Amino acid sequence: MTQTIVHFVFTLSGKSNLVRALRESGRKDQVVTTWHDLNLGPIDPFDPSARAIWLEKELGRTEPESRVSSERDWDDALFPDHRKIVWLSRRSAHEYCGFLNWLWQSGDAPFDIIDLSEVLISTSPERGPPRLPVLAPCLAHLRDDNIRLNKLWELAAPLPTNRREQYLDVWRQLISENAPLRVIENGMLVSAEASYFDSQLMELATDDWQRVSRIIGMAMASELNDEIVSIDFEWMKQRLMLLVERGQLEILEKRSRDEMHLGQVRLARTR
Repeated sequence: MTQTIVHFVFTLSGKSNLVRALRESGRKDQVVTTWHDLNLGPIDPFDPSARAIWLEKELGRTEPESRVSSERDWDDALFPDHRKIVWLSRRSAHEYCGFLNWLWQSGDAPFDIIDLSEVLISTSPERGPPRLPVLAPCLAHLRDDNIRLNKLWELAAPLPTNRREQYLDVWRQLISENAPLRVIENGMLVSAEASYFDSQLMELATDDWQRVSRIIGMAMASELNDEIVSIDFEWMKQRLMLLVERGQLEILEKRSRDEMHLGQVRLARTR
């Protein structure tokens, strides 16, 4: 009898991409997502209510913490006889942190891992002329046809015991530091202060008015050029708002938090 497979992923978009790829390939594997933005906010202890308060204060929202169920969704009792496959990318702070927390809570349960960090992805011929294979920063950034074409589920292999311990050491260190952010720096997942991206945002601002979304887009694109994803749009928008409040940037027209990305900013004339 064929063993039922359950995949564990750490972003909602990654889940959607994988489910479509599996179904289009005729596979009925189950896919579970345990999505918490663990690259942001307190992780010692892991307390969803405390994190919700922190997210409300820093970003003006409690999502995604408030609209996903418990981190215990992956409890072994729900999948007693399944083959477990866990997807990881060390190029995405969000997915990397999600994996490390999953591993931290999984005990000694056996599983296979798919590490996309150094995997070259061939593009679908249906989407234009052939191109050279490229690195994908994370599952969330992969099209379902890329997953299907490359049969990425076939990369699943057991995680060596020494590698497992190394990952646990990384998360143990990050928990002890309990910093506001965790980012990818020089290929490593490290703790960072809330102001980590402020200097980059200031460098992209000029004496001319620019749309907030453009500045944030350039900042995030520079990371993608390095094939990493450390932060999301909402966090960068919040930091720009703080730079305006501190008088380092000027805003052309005050806007609500939700519409801040539509506003225009420039370097403060009085700085």
